[in-house]
Amino acid sequence: MHPREWPRWLIFTALIATALAIVPLALIAKARSTTSPLPRINVVPDMDIQPKFRAQQANPMFADGRAMRLPVAGTIARGELNLDDVLYRGRNAAGEWVTVVPMPVTAQLLRRGQERFDIYCTPCHGYAGYGDGMVAKRADRLQEGTWTPPSSLHTELVRSRPVGQLFNTISNGVRTMPAYGPQVPVADRWAIVAYVRALQRSQNARVADVPSELRSQLR
Repeated sequence: MHPREWPRWLIFTALIATALAIVPLALIAKARSTTSPLPRINVVPDMDIQPKFRAQQANPMFADGRAMRLPVAGTIARGELNLDDVLYRGRNAAGEWVTVVPMPVTAQLLRRGQERFDIYCTPCHGYAGYGDGMVAKRADRLQEGTWTPPSSLHTELVRSRPVGQLFNTISNGVRTMPAYGPQVPVADRWAIVAYVRALQRSQNARVADVPSELRSQLR
């Protein structure tokens, strides 16, 4: 049937259906381009609208009027007691830096340490640990006078430091180096320490470190 021969009611129905189909698109376009004091329509609310205080809002319930409260003095979050000073702070019972990584140093741990080192440490210290990372190179080129060059991990001073002190440096930072304790879990920090020791050994190895049956293969 030619369109000119369609019943008039069918033509009107098609026009109305087309117009109605455009309405949702028009409403969506209007909602995205205008503002409104009314909350948006949530088909699945997911607790988006609930009685609560947002950050920095006032709360007349407290004398100081602040909704944001400080932690209660002396309280510790669940799972954050951290009584093991050796594992969590790198010190023994006498308060001295520990000299042994307090977990089995396996190939898996070293691979994890290398992965974390590459993510968090190489921007400043470089992949080989000589303090020549991309951030350090960029800062040297800028010559702004405010940059403290990162230490090489292969100096006698750094190599002589106990593993507990290296762990503390990663956890709490030193000089202009920020603390990575809030970002890197305890086990990963020790993995980084173990990898740093392996990296130091690789750059300061001696013939005596090579098994006797393999020394003939050295150049």
